[in-house]
Amino acid sequence: MKWFKRKSYPQFWQAYASCFKHKQEQDLNHIRFVVFDTETTGLSSKTDRILSIGCIAINDLKINVADQLEIYVKQDHFNTNTVKIHGLLKEGKNAKYEESQAIIAFLDYVKDAVLIAHHAAFDVAMINAALKRLDLPRLKNKVLDTGHLFQKAKLDTSKAHFSLDELSQRFNIPLHDRHTASGDAYITSILFLKLISKLSAKDKVKLKDLLQPINRIGLL
Repeated sequence: MKWFKRKSYPQFWQAYASCFKHKQEQDLNHIRFVVFDTETTGLSSKTDRILSIGCIAINDLKINVADQLEIYVKQDHFNTNTVKIHGLLKEGKNAKYEESQAIIAFLDYVKDAVLIAHHAAFDVAMINAALKRLDLPRLKNKVLDTGHLFQKAKLDTSKAHFSLDELSQRFNIPLHDRHTASGDAYITSILFLKLISKLSAKDKVKLKDLLQPINRIGLL
């Protein structure tokens, strides 16, 4: 699928890219957020592959459980060690998509939503690596990292980075389906809303106040 060499992109990419023609909304209540997580064969965006993608949307700063996506991906690349974490077997019960089909479904689902993840750099890097294998550009979406948002809230400055488990415990978020893509996305969506509540306690917060460069890769 060497679309780039033709100097034209496939229809699904053009449809995705066309979603970004308008100026980005800044009022958090009017933004569609998509919280997402990837489960992978390992921790290298260069050599590992996506096994599953889980997404859940937030509209009007409320979790919309009717607006979700869960995809399992076929991969020849496999790491038996990571099965202990996410439990995804090479030959599992879940229906699986080819990687190209999974990426098409992901782009069609997220459209121009603002993406949210915990330690987002890794998940974004995994999606971008899959796009690169399809000779496509990088994701166009704005991205928020709940790890960065916790830093902004200045609730605990004892260390630089906190895991999803640590922050979930701090905010009393149940760890149901931890280390599944859909489970982690749901946990992160609750964490995001709790952080927004803290950040907007004194002044109204806009999207531009939350954005900052994704320049590190978190692992857990």
